Amino acid sequence: MSGSQDQLSHWIESRKSLLELAVERRFQHVRPVSPVLHEAMVYACAGGGKRMRGLLVLASAHCLGASEEAALPAACAIEAMHAYSLIHDDLPCMDDDDLRRGKPTCHKVYGEALALLAGDALQTLAFEWLGQADSSESIRFRQMQVLAEAAGSQGMAGGQALDLLNVNKSMTLESLKQMHACKTGALFKASVLLGGLSSTAATSEQLQALTAYAAALGLAFQVVDDILDVETDTAVLGKTAGKDALANKPTMVSLLGLESAKHLAKELGETAQVSLLPLGHSAWVLQGIIDQVLKRRS
Repeated sequence: MSGSQDQLSHWIESRKSLLELAVERRFQHVRPVSPVLHEAMVYACAGGGKRMRGLLVLASAHCLGASEEAALPAACAIEAMHAYSLIHDDLPCMDDDDLRRGKPTCHKVYGEALALLAGDALQTLAFEWLGQADSSESIRFRQMQVLAEAAGSQGMAGGQALDLLNVNKSMTLESLKQMHACKTGALFKASVLLGGLSSTAATSEQLQALTAYAAALGLAFQVVDDILDVETDTAVLGKTAGKDALANKPTMVSLLGLESAKHLAKELGETAQVSLLPLGHSAWVLQGIIDQVLKRRS
């Protein structure tokens, strides 16, 4: 990796701060007819979380030589889309959780109906923010296609449906991978492509490399998530630990066992590293993010 660990840490922390500020500033220009709806949207989206998906947008843009100004609207958009998915994922009709990012979930604070509407509004806001990018019409159109596909029946919504339909059922490794590729991986893929498309000089080969990287990284992220659900307590995790086992949901740990799941996460990290080789030294931040994903504790 071209950058040192200190350089990577500095890059991540500085861009995370930049992203937090950009999200907060964009919310200042949002004027919904209901102030409490706006409050619920801000509660779910602003000020919290790892910002992994937004950072991937910025890191991919950096890798292909795009400016941060060009990529920031897409980074904010992906964070709004992710926040929407978390609100809906936590609802009683879905995963039914009371804790997210170390604080009460949106529906516990604002009620189920308002939380549902906040999620809906954040999803559409993501496209509004994406449309504000200072780029060509063709690039913005392609980015909107990428985000819509990631969020819909071929992506997160489809993955969530598979998740709900397989509670108390056994799954093969391949079917579980497919579910996670949709539920978690689709937004990782969208993140790196949105960043890559921020560069007017992006080639199809570069975008293919980013796509392969995101596929491996997204699955690694989910495998680590399954491992943390078993090994980490609620206070550290920031959400309720052990819920998957209690709900009898298939996970990589329940299917493979803990040690084999850890081995799979390592293999996926290596695959992600290899996928970046065509991008050369400019991919050093993306390379470093792999280690961040594999070593995360929450």
